[in-house]
Amino acid sequence: MDNSHDEYIGKRLLIGITFVDADDVVLEQFQTHGIITSINDRDGVTIEQANGAGIFYLPPDVENLHEAAAGEYRLRATGEIVVDPDYLTTWTVETAKSEEIPNYTASGFGPFSRNN
Repeated sequence: MDNSHDEYIGKRLLIGITFVDADDVVLEQFQTHGIITSINDRDGVTIEQANGAGIFYLPPDVENLHEAAAGEYRLRATGEIVVDPDYLTTWTVETAKSEEIPNYTASGFGPFSRNN
């Protein structure tokens, strides 16, 4: 991945993840938000979470970053209101074990490759 994604760095991203089982039954929904700090093949899209929980990793897929409409977005679990994020992204993750979900909600899905 090259530096053509610099326009995303420093922008606020609102993330929504739905965890489903093999039968598409929703196990859990998760939301977080923060500032995009980098985008590369090894770490993916990295976000410094606004809640102070550290770095959150998403796959290196900028095609799934969509410009957000201006407005207020309420996080379901916390009631926190995010005002005017720059981008939105949503993901559906199939997992066989609901006990794996906390691993994903803590810091996301990366790093993705050991090569730079």
